Amino acid sequence: MYKDKSLKEYLDDLSAKVPAPGGGSAAAFTAAMGQALASMVINFTLGKPKYAQFEKELALELERSEKLRREFLDLADRDVEAYNSQDPRKALDIPLMVARLCFEGIHICPELVKKGNVNLISDTAIAAQFLEAAFSAARCNVEINLKSLNDEKLAKELRKELDEKAKLVAQIRQETEAQVGKIIRR
Repeated sequence: MYKDKSLKEYLDDLSAKVPAPGGGSAAAFTAAMGQALASMVINFTLGKPKYAQFEKELALELERSEKLRREFLDLADRDVEAYNSQDPRKALDIPLMVARLCFEGIHICPELVKKGNVNLISDTAIAAQFLEAAFSAARCNVEINLKSLNDEKLAKELRKELDEKAKLVAQIRQETEAQVGKIIRR
């Protein structure tokens, strides 16, 4: 279970001549880092008088963000297991879950631009960037695994879903970066 190992151990295995871990688990860990940054921003905001009006909303967002972070960590390990199982459906399902959860997680970022501690505003942009990168990586793994399933109906449905989500993920990241840029340059 990589979630309980050191980052060095994971990266050593990721760079080794072994089939797993690979891009799927790396996508999940990237998403976990993005979500951790969102949680950090919230943690540095909660309890600050300047942001007291957002306290309840942010406390709920922190619960949501931490739940997502834990799920991403679990999916990093589950991706390794799915790859090792040689089951193409499992190999498809894990990156699909990562992509869907990235889509959910990135929606927290615009709220943090408005309600989060301004001293961590760049971390909000980085969280969005990591979540978009993880979404794109997971989407790539979905594509390769769809190819091995030979199920055109499923492929068409999932491609449509992920194409639509990709546009929104990119839009959210771009808008988050733009807003963060305005705040930084004030």
